[in-house]
Amino acid sequence: MVSLETPVCDFDAAAIDFNLPGIDGKNWSLQSCRGEKGLLVMFICNHCPYVKAIQDRLVRDTKELMALGVNSVAIMSNDQSEYVEDSFENMQKIAQEKAYSFPYLLDETQSVAKAYGAVCTPDFFGYNSDLKLQYRGRLDASRKETAPEGTPRDLFEAMKLVAQTGKGPLEQIPSMGCSIKWRE
Repeated sequence: MVSLETPVCDFDAAAIDFNLPGIDGKNWSLQSCRGEKGLLVMFICNHCPYVKAIQDRLVRDTKELMALGVNSVAIMSNDQSEYVEDSFENMQKIAQEKAYSFPYLLDETQSVAKAYGAVCTPDFFGYNSDLKLQYRGRLDASRKETAPEGTPRDLFEAMKLVAQTGKGPLEQIPSMGCSIKWRE
């Protein structure tokens, strides 16, 4: 397992459109996912310990962000043939178990992850209402284990600021996680 950090936020980079199948049987695009005040695009998977450590907080934070006008979408881009836990059926199972309130999409060709420059799971891209990048940081101080209760909510606070002002914080701590499992 290779552990990677995300690059520094490329402020105002435009969100890249996509058209991907969701676990709900619908196809989702950038426009169908966006919220009035912004959009959080998350590259996650099922097997990564970094994602498992934050799943409950991710569900909490995305629900609270939705109330602020920021929608969220999760994209799974790992090679499913090598990681059975990341299969479409397991994506459906995890989303139901954890009560995901956001679309969970399959990027089978990995083209969307490559277009975004996603490097790890979790990798967060926070956009304002104009779909310009304002956040590329971590959820919180969790790594392979969940950080203690009361840990600052980096992603939530950043996206709350984006919802209120259209701008993300200048100081951002990179997300860390398992490398995306690219096809050979």
